[in-house]
Amino acid sequence: MKHALKITLILLGMFFITQLIGLAVINAYTSTTQTITHTNGTIENIQVEKQIPYGLDPPADTTPETTLVSIVIAILLAVLIMFMLMRFKAEIFLRIWFFSVVALAIGISLNAVFMSWQHGALIALAISVPLAYLKVYQRHMLVHNATELLVYPGIAVIFVPLLNIWTSVVLLVLISIYDMYAVWHAGFMQKMAHYQIKQLKVFSGFFVPYLGAKQKAKIANLSSKEKATKKIKVNLAILGGGDVVFPLILAGVVLQHLGLFQALTISVGATIALAALFWKSQKGKFYPAMPFISAGCLAALALVYVL
Repeated sequence: MKHALKITLILLGMFFITQLIGLAVINAYTSTTQTITHTNGTIENIQVEKQIPYGLDPPADTTPETTLVSIVIAILLAVLIMFMLMRFKAEIFLRIWFFSVVALAIGISLNAVFMSWQHGALIALAISVPLAYLKVYQRHMLVHNATELLVYPGIAVIFVPLLNIWTSVVLLVLISIYDMYAVWHAGFMQKMAHYQIKQLKVFSGFFVPYLGAKQKAKIANLSSKEKATKKIKVNLAILGGGDVVFPLILAGVVLQHLGLFQALTISVGATIALAALFWKSQKGKFYPAMPFISAGCLAALALVYVL
């Protein structure tokens, strides 16, 4: 196992909790059908649409296939822009970029709670902006991980209405191929994570710093004065944001097309696959999580159709 059991369980817990929160948020934005009985006795079924705030409601005149192509192109462009900005050390712009995305995503998630309130979207944004500021500019570990629980549901809810099950599956496969290339062949995923953590001071994903047995023993032998001045290298357990949001997108699409139990099956399958990866991973090695998570999602999806 690459990380200590407690740290592994923390990462798995945050992953699964995000999936559950995401399904709740997606369900809150899912359109519903209401039955109205008129005074003359006629019954009418009307569709009640739930709009995503901040001008991020998905376009109606698009197909799942078009959306799939658009997402793939957008990801490739985002990676290219990210590396260009890294090369030119544009940390200020990147932090503003991260801040904007985080604030809007958290606002969308919180609006699921305040949706029925007057000016609910503004209330959600008033809460999300300070949280995004603390996350991006103050770099507090607890705030970072707590807000991550809300970031990915807010992102997923934008894409779920635009996809169907088969395009979501294709997206998982393509992302898995990209992840394997980026980690095992090119190695730029590690460079991007290192840059975000060390230079940008912002990381898109969960991260848990912890001390290993050797570091704890070293600290125990230090004097009080040395503890205050000496720098100790800590271990870092991370889980990228893409590893969280893409299985959530599939689970959200399954929720809208098949139902809650089927969607939960996808989330459980993804969590089990991630747990297996953590269990088999070795210290000092880097692994692309998406191929394993996607395998768990697809196995769960097959089980859903069999049952």
